[in-house]
Amino acid sequence: MSPFLLAVLKYGLLLLVYLFVWRALRSIARDLRVAQPAPQRATVQPARTKRRTKQPAVVVVRNANGKRRGTFKLVSPIDVGRAETCRIRPEDTYISNMHARFFSRDGEWHVEDLGSTNGTFVNEERIQAPTPVKAGDRVRVGTTLLELHR
Repeated sequence: MSPFLLAVLKYGLLLLVYLFVWRALRSIARDLRVAQPAPQRATVQPARTKRRTKQPAVVVVRNANGKRRGTFKLVSPIDVGRAETCRIRPEDTYISNMHARFFSRDGEWHVEDLGSTNGTFVNEERIQAPTPVKAGDRVRVGTTLLELHR
């Protein structure tokens, strides 16, 4: 083999190694980046009155293809994740071990993110704090969709 061809192969391999390391570091930096909360707007909100909203009674679990994977009654707090202790355990690699929790407070059901890597979304908006949910809302964890029904 000629010395020129060996030099080209050597520098090509070196370039591939640097590219691999750069991509790995970029991926790690992206995963470690903490999402900044949205700035608070100084708006005056009207006093909340107790409205009767449709409270959910069940959670319907659908996979990324929309196929129904299960139904769970909302009678007590429900954890969502891959851990053995979670009641809802979708087969989804984008879900953390302890991803989210549904719980009741003041007669309303809420969902909260438990510090998951990929976040929890209610009606396609990422939540940062416990958020009230009602029948008809859609909660997305990873690629799994959790639909709330009466």
